[in-house]
Amino acid sequence: MVYKPIIVVAGEPNSIFSEIFFKSIKYKKFKSPIILIASQQLIQLQMKKLNFKRKIRLINFLNLKKYNLDNTKINLINVNFNQNKPFDIITGKSNVYIKKSFDIALKILNKKITNKLINGPISKKYFLKKKYLGITEYLAYRTNSKNFAMLIHNEKLSVCPLTTHLPLKKVPKYINKKMIKQKIKLLNMFYKKYLNRKPLIAVTGLNPHCESIDAFNEDEKIVRPIVKSLIKSNYKTSGPHAADTIFLKKNRKQFDVIVGMYHDQVLTPMKTLFEYDAINITVGLPFLRISPDHGPNEKMIGKNKSNPLSLIKALTFLDTKK
Repeated sequence: MVYKPIIVVAGEPNSIFSEIFFKSIKYKKFKSPIILIASQQLIQLQMKKLNFKRKIRLINFLNLKKYNLDNTKINLINVNFNQNKPFDIITGKSNVYIKKSFDIALKILNKKITNKLINGPISKKYFLKKKYLGITEYLAYRTNSKNFAMLIHNEKLSVCPLTTHLPLKKVPKYINKKMIKQKIKLLNMFYKKYLNRKPLIAVTGLNPHCESIDAFNEDEKIVRPIVKSLIKSNYKTSGPHAADTIFLKKNRKQFDVIVGMYHDQVLTPMKTLFEYDAINITVGLPFLRISPDHGPNEKMIGKNKSNPLSLIKALTFLDTKK
């Protein structure tokens, strides 16, 4: 079997990503060739700082098919980024470097050489500049993907927030039947295609206990009717469920995915339950995109104490996919 390469965009150069990347490829042998898109100069500085030793194989992304790649060396596509220190503070100086890295990755993916992408953490403050809510939305824009969803995935349970990184006061304005239906359909297609099963999906309510003192109750007017409609269309869906009890053990074990109305409604319990043992999958792109479930973590940069489990899980997930 020929394994398609996994493209890895290192992302923010001043983050913990290089540390967890080095730990991940040392921890486990992967069948799929891993191609890192990053600055050679910076990677070498970080390897020295973190006492990691492995040879680098420089490759030209314009002619990837000529290489017989394996993971005995770090397969590196070099993107110039001048920095004399192995780590520094996060600023907007890396924006051009990050964009070039994504440009190269998307060119490779557009050529259908592979359909596997992992990106390291990106600073929302500097790179996204409030133009995009997150890298999920940035990649959706770059690939002209209109319908997409964030899936935080663990083998035991996954969650999907309908809205991502929105201020809480704006969430109700974005909740509608069309959005819920689109997300459920995307999740159903993803599970059938990549996990070979039809998922059991729970949908939370927006309000505490799915009750509201307002005349307009979103859970009764929006959530419940669309869930009933989806059930009639043969989707294994139920709801609205009260968000404060759906994650109790006896409740959550009944489902594959819990769909929440907003980011922290489902990500807070998910991270409490599984910590680093989860990966962030963007469903609905023309390729498989995964991000380890952590940020740049500026306070831990260079300390060699960061947990690589989420990246190991991301690489392992893509390593098993065609």
